[in-house]
Amino acid sequence: MNAEPGRARGQGESRGPRPPEGEPAPSAPRRAPEDPAGRKYAVEEVNRALVAAAGRPRTVLDVGCGIGLNGAAVKRTGARVTGIEIAPGSRARAGEALDEVLAADITSDAAVREALGDRRFDVLLFADVLEHTADPLAALCRFLPHLEEDGHVIVSLPNVAAWTVRLGLLAGRFDYEPSGILDDSHLRFFTRASAIRLIERAGLEVLRVEQNPMLVRAAKGLILRGVGAGEDPTDLARSLPYKAYQALVRPLEDVVAGRAPGLLAFQHVIVARRPPRPRRMKLTVGMLTMDEEESVGAMIGEIRRVAPDAEILCVDSSTRDRTPEIAAGLGARVLRQVPPRGHGPAMELLMYSAAARSELLIYLDCDFTYPAENIPVLRRLVEEEGADVVNCARTRTRPAAMPVPNYLANRAFAAMAHVMHGIPTSDVHSGMRAYRCSVIRAFDFDGEGDALPIDTLLFPAKCGYRVVEMPIEYNERVGTSKLRKLAGTVWTMIRLLRALPVGDRLGDRYERR
Repeated sequence: MNAEPGRARGQGESRGPRPPEGEPAPSAPRRAPEDPAGRKYAVEEVNRALVAAAGRPRTVLDVGCGIGLNGAAVKRTGARVTGIEIAPGSRARAGEALDEVLAADITSDAAVREALGDRRFDVLLFADVLEHTADPLAALCRFLPHLEEDGHVIVSLPNVAAWTVRLGLLAGRFDYEPSGILDDSHLRFFTRASAIRLIERAGLEVLRVEQNPMLVRAAKGLILRGVGAGEDPTDLARSLPYKAYQALVRPLEDVVAGRAPGLLAFQHVIVARRPPRPRRMKLTVGMLTMDEEESVGAMIGEIRRVAPDAEILCVDSSTRDRTPEIAAGLGARVLRQVPPRGHGPAMELLMYSAAARSELLIYLDCDFTYPAENIPVLRRLVEEEGADVVNCARTRTRPAAMPVPNYLANRAFAAMAHVMHGIPTSDVHSGMRAYRCSVIRAFDFDGEGDALPIDTLLFPAKCGYRVVEMPIEYNERVGTSKLRKLAGTVWTMIRLLRALPVGDRLGDRYERR
């Protein structure tokens, strides 16, 4: 169980292995990058934490993609994935799985420039690559010109401070192995702290650090002797015992390893980006519409008045009136979702459709409950002040337009979010928010069911993004409410529970104004 499919395998390096400060030097020689069969590792598997951290990007560059397992997993989210790989055997395998694979030496400025030109990507993946280079910082920085504005860098590095290595040191052993943390082609070794320092030295902002656990994996040798590696390096990962382990045991391992990642992690997976810079952003204003004929025209007029350059996007589930025809006639982009599937799937479609072609999404209801005058304020908070999400809170005090039971329920749900997740919000169900679109693409939100705003608020707040909450007025609605109170309550509780393993409790970047 190797879990290091995305390796550069020492591309173009000539110097021998050098340990970091305070680490003993291994004495074993390096192995050849690939054996005559065109492969180095007996077992290869998807880097689960890295793939989960990728979200739903539009474009991905998988640096040192190996045989393409990680890139193929990310590709299934809808991304276009380009790989870079120097080893011919691995490159041939990856070419069958990814959209394209380029041959380039990642340690050469000229080779990378020639391979990529002026292309840019939403996500740069470094899946167990940098430890194979003599200068990891230079290798990382070499690719940053190819990162989209607000794009993400995801780096996985083996944890040399894992408990198995520490026990070996106590016994006087620090020997290279064919694969794993002490892989015989590693030139650099990292702890959690030194891995974070590497990313920060590249000028990147670390958002969060995930990990793959070193628990069951510690018995790798026994497992391989018991079940065999198979002719193909992916045989074990396709086996029934492995799939059962991933479904039943791995979630528990993640919880345990998360309590002491410096000791119990096999790999540290770091999600980072360049700090956002002030700039004008391409804006989409979105609305969910369902039989809104009496209000949709006036709402579009209000949006045009306060944000004349915005694209207006309606996800429409109308079945009884002319809402979609009116919206389209006024220049809005209309996506139909008929038959209606509910609020969650409609919101999921709205968010990812906007994120596919814009930099900033502001959404609000189509019934005048949320004043369109707030749009310029939300826009300024993201464009000029660097907010990633702006949550418009209706319930700091009870609005006259909100019935008392609804107000009490909303405050109760917000209190639960505070207790369970440490996020000091006063409104988890607001129907007006602003999102930096790169933040939407950084997650794979599941819209099935109601109460999706729980996830789209808590996930960013717990994963290092800057969330600003501002109070707003809440007005009488035009038309009838489509709120499903019982379903919304049930799904709120489900989503509050499902968000517990996400990110870190007590998001310290949640700002109440």
